[in-house]
Amino acid sequence: MRRIGRQTKSSQEEEQAIDLTPMLDVVFIMLIFFIVTATFIKETGADVTPSYAMTANQQQVSVLVAITNNNEIWIDNIKIEPRSLRLYILRLHTENPQGGVVIQADKEASLEMLAYVADQAKAVGISDVSVATKIQ
Repeated sequence: MRRIGRQTKSSQEEEQAIDLTPMLDVVFIMLIFFIVTATFIKETGADVTPSYAMTANQQQVSVLVAITNNNEIWIDNIKIEPRSLRLYILRLHTENPQGGVVIQADKEASLEMLAYVADQAKAVGISDVSVATKIQ
């Protein structure tokens, strides 16, 4: 039989306990969502002032390369040496073989470095090489 009247202290504590499991489930689902969506954002890691162009097209990107005004090459927040550029492009292209290479060259960067990056992308077998510009 159940007692009517005063409850013991332990039964009162059991009734007042809050189950945090549903809240933790929601937090973990949100965490997974933000991790998955954050991986699609591509950045080079260098501030580049692009040149202007009269026309432009949207491109599907698998490799995003930045060339700074002092001819440094940046991919995924890492400064790349020119002699190892081909390996970085090959590794990133194998992760997404449908995309191409987009080069963000500063307007003060040399055309020789721009041509070198494009040549390295072509040597890997990527036919879709583009230069990012601003529309006038």
